[in-house]
Amino acid sequence: MDLYFAPLACSLATRIAIYEAGAQAGFIQVDTHHKQLRDGSDFRPVNALGQVPVLRTDEGWLLTENTAILPYVADQFASAQLAPPAGSAERARLQQWLGFIGTELHKAIFVPLLDPNAPADVKTYARDKAALRLGVLQAHLAQREFLLERFSVADAYLFTVLNWGQYSGIHLAGWPQVGAYYRRIAQRPHVARALAEEAALYGEEVARRKEKNTV
Repeated sequence: MDLYFAPLACSLATRIAIYEAGAQAGFIQVDTHHKQLRDGSDFRPVNALGQVPVLRTDEGWLLTENTAILPYVADQFASAQLAPPAGSAERARLQQWLGFIGTELHKAIFVPLLDPNAPADVKTYARDKAALRLGVLQAHLAQREFLLERFSVADAYLFTVLNWGQYSGIHLAGWPQVGAYYRRIAQRPHVARALAEEAALYGEEVARRKEKNTV
């Protein structure tokens, strides 16, 4: 399988899942600002929205959206136990958390705050939503190490989204249990590896973008 990704974007969650599963995959970097691959070719034939992640399966078909890709990866490598069995109550809880992360955190809060073109009132609206949603996480994680009973693809996604706090002005100090969870997940070897690799690639991408703008 191949993962189309952008450094430190939400596709990081799938890289984490792949590493946690001990799976082999190719990684194809995307410039989501220009909707191009590293060779300059147009990314939009792969995903018309120009967004990551996109997973190309071993069968050759394309899968988009974290809520679909992450369970798919978990099911392909079931021995890693990154998702509860399909049809179980815990699997429904996993889907619930993936939905919460994707809609209530990723899209409702962080996308507007990270968008340089978002108007100030939109950013204020998004920031005002943060306290309630992070409060839900704070209460849930008060007595838990993970979102479910063990590490799952939902934790990979939540860690990825929480990592954007440092870039968006959302400081986790106000939610100490959430902050502790973030630091705990960051210490997992596969998470640390994925984050370090993508942080380095992100730095290279920023440098290239600056170089283009000065030419």
